[in-house]
Amino acid sequence: MLNINLSNYSFVATQRLFTLLLNLPFITLFLTFNLINQAHSQMIVPPITVNYLQDGKKHTITGAKTAQGYQFNSKSQKKVNLATLNWPPYISEEVCHKGWVFNFTVALLVSKGYQVNINFYPWARSVMLVEKGKMDILFPEYSIEKSALSGVVTGKHRYELLTLSDAFPGGKISLAVHKDHGETTFDSLSILHHKIVGVVRGYTNTEEIDAMIHEEKFSVVEALDELQLMKLLIAKRVDFVVGDKKVFTHTVQSSDLPQHRQDRLLTNIKYLQPALTQHALFYALSNKRPHHKVLLADINEALATFEQSGLTEQFMQAKTQCHNQVP
Repeated sequence: MLNINLSNYSFVATQRLFTLLLNLPFITLFLTFNLINQAHSQMIVPPITVNYLQDGKKHTITGAKTAQGYQFNSKSQKKVNLATLNWPPYISEEVCHKGWVFNFTVALLVSKGYQVNINFYPWARSVMLVEKGKMDILFPEYSIEKSALSGVVTGKHRYELLTLSDAFPGGKISLAVHKDHGETTFDSLSILHHKIVGVVRGYTNTEEIDAMIHEEKFSVVEALDELQLMKLLIAKRVDFVVGDKKVFTHTVQSSDLPQHRQDRLLTNIKYLQPALTQHALFYALSNKRPHHKVLLADINEALATFEQSGLTEQFMQAKTQCHNQVP
């Protein structure tokens, strides 16, 4: 039996190898490639773990990377499919342990016996998948205003398609400007009138800013993500951008941009005071999915338990343990 490692062969050597293989009996050829496939399938992939302390005991939930995303508690038949985005430091495939909201969500749902399947997409696609009922949960989501129309289902308001869970902690939303902008504070959002404002496509901003967008009080440029938004601001293609300072900073730091370009982005932006709002975060459940009411009740019960026991704060603080570590 041949023992073959294709990766060690040059192009010419590979040609000779396949010439040799073609002259082998079929059964030998079949067994050879079967062994190669088995060796490939048995490559060691490190498990993904979520760890936390409860009642003085360490709990570990072991998951795995799948073709679709990340799966935990695979033996459970109570499957829940979640759509999210790369939104560091809260949640991202590019940060240490995937961010505190990732770990918090896994622990929360596994505590209620669910099989957890988390999938990362651009935010607009995540919104589409859940609003159309193709997945169970969109997260992390901001509060949804009653007036907010769906950009996915024509003629529908978002609250008709989604039901929000109880809240869990989020962050501050601010106006950011180029460092050359003269002001450091503002008294009224009238400063945005007739300006060009950058937002991330599909995001909820604040109730007042979203109303101003609807009323066309200023021009809007939609970016795919925070990194693109910051590039637009530094290039002075927009006057203001709306977002979470922590997300802007971590998005740049976890990007593949050279260090000098990261520094340029971070040192040429400033945040106006006061912050626009303190946003809580939510799980948005698709009303089109079966058993969504039971799932909502389980999530809210787990959120209350985690808050009362101190687990929510534990997950939030755990993010600091990964500072400057390789994801």
